[in-house]
Amino acid sequence: MGHADGASKMLHLNLLPAEILHHIFAGLEPRDLGRLPRTCRFLHTFVKGNQKLCKDVYLNALDPPADAELDWEKEIHDYVRLSLLCTSSNVDEKTDELPFVYDTVNRLLKNASSTGEAQNEAGTHAASRNAAFLARAFREEPARLAFLCRSFIFERARSEVRPIRIPEKPKEAHQQSAKLHCLYGRPILNCGRTRSSRVYPYACSKVYDLRQYTPRTKWGPFMDDDTDRVDWEKVEAILIVLGSNIRSQNLTAKVFSNLWERPFVGSWAGSYVPAPNRGIQDLDLKDPYGVAGTWLRVVCFIDYNDFFGYNFPLDDQMPREVPRPALDVGEATRLIVMKIHVTDVQPPGEQDGKDLPVVHFEGISRSIDDSWDENANSDLRAVKGTVRLTKEGEVRWTTFSIFSGHARWRSEGIQIGGVGSARGVVGHWFDTDYDPHGPCGPSAYFKVSDRAPNPKGDDQQISFHDFLPIMDFEADLGSDEDDEDFVVGEWGEDEEDEEMDVENDREALAQDLAALASADAEIIDMLLNGHHVIGE
Repeated sequence: MGHADGASKMLHLNLLPAEILHHIFAGLEPRDLGRLPRTCRFLHTFVKGNQKLCKDVYLNALDPPADAELDWEKEIHDYVRLSLLCTSSNVDEKTDELPFVYDTVNRLLKNASSTGEAQNEAGTHAASRNAAFLARAFREEPARLAFLCRSFIFERARSEVRPIRIPEKPKEAHQQSAKLHCLYGRPILNCGRTRSSRVYPYACSKVYDLRQYTPRTKWGPFMDDDTDRVDWEKVEAILIVLGSNIRSQNLTAKVFSNLWERPFVGSWAGSYVPAPNRGIQDLDLKDPYGVAGTWLRVVCFIDYNDFFGYNFPLDDQMPREVPRPALDVGEATRLIVMKIHVTDVQPPGEQDGKDLPVVHFEGISRSIDDSWDENANSDLRAVKGTVRLTKEGEVRWTTFSIFSGHARWRSEGIQIGGVGSARGVVGHWFDTDYDPHGPCGPSAYFKVSDRAPNPKGDDQQISFHDFLPIMDFEADLGSDEDDEDFVVGEWGEDEEDEEMDVENDREALAQDLAALASADAEIIDMLLNGHHVIGE
């Protein structure tokens, strides 16, 4: 009898030392840890306020953050709450939770760090458990519609606002939802499952409306108040327009699908992983942004007659607070390789964020699809620009494209995810003299390798080696598991849609790049001087 009583006592958790209990409970999933305090008073007391236990559970599920002084109990609580919220059967009724979702997603990405693995074959895009969790949380369409599709663009597409008026001041909910969509990274092109729910025409309306380009916005994706705060609805519109064109042009190389098809990939600071054997110059050691290397740029534009007619219609008396009509006239797409290096590092200016310096760069660019001479195939000093922080801590890129020794085009953009993110830079391009008649349009660029031109001048060229990271045109758009849930709702490929006949363009571009890989000097020269067009 005494032996039985002793065995019974040994089965009670409350008789175990605290160290052993900690070791047992540290292996729980975050949601299970949340259930534990509800079992009995003893476990409630043991778990509540136990920061060390919450920290260990957090680190088992998520990335180790740079900040070691987090409120670990709150982090675990919010992690579980976000997961339950996004998978709720009535998540569409919980749109008022947007501020919580916005704060938690931003915090998880701010605290993201590399797992030591890569998400692409080149090894330049770090994997993150935080980003992977967010991708799972927003895998189902109802969660995306509830929190990522609440901006003014989506309101227009859903015809929720009558009469249509642009808010005098940007609504916080619009901005929060738009930023979440930008961090999500995979452009959502439909707010429903029919042709009429396409978002692209309304995004085009915002991107090509010259009234959005003012001295107070620096003609970039900033608020119209001269504060340099990011206008995330502008960034969202750019992503939608570029994403639609990337899709319609069948740009299916892994260099695109790795970033434009996978949720939350590269949307956190430091997610670009530099090559360990890259050539490092003295100035690179002072550059916190990781500027030096080869970048792939995507630029879109509409025919100038369409652009002018849209912005300057006859008898135009449209009030500024009324958005211009939806725009769907077809665009041209250009792909440009930029190879840049650091030329100077200066202290931040009065209007800059003070935490990091201003980095100046120069380099060369070449179009890989068309002879857009004034922007891509110019002289060997074809690109220059700066990178700096804004006062709110965002990374602002300014570039100039040179033609015959003079700056012809300018761009202003924001690096999504922060310093050193693999997601890259998104913004506007426009005339360097701010021509009030345009043209202007959307642009994005992201780093594909660490190959940079030698500042001493003996490597001022773009060779076929610089194209190798972008020469896979056999990849599918996203993984098989992504396709199941994403294609219909977001890309709008419902039964009414006609198939877009761009096979000839895709095959021609693939042939050009395959020929480039053969390293035949004449073929390389032919391609670099623009003998392929991605048409409208």
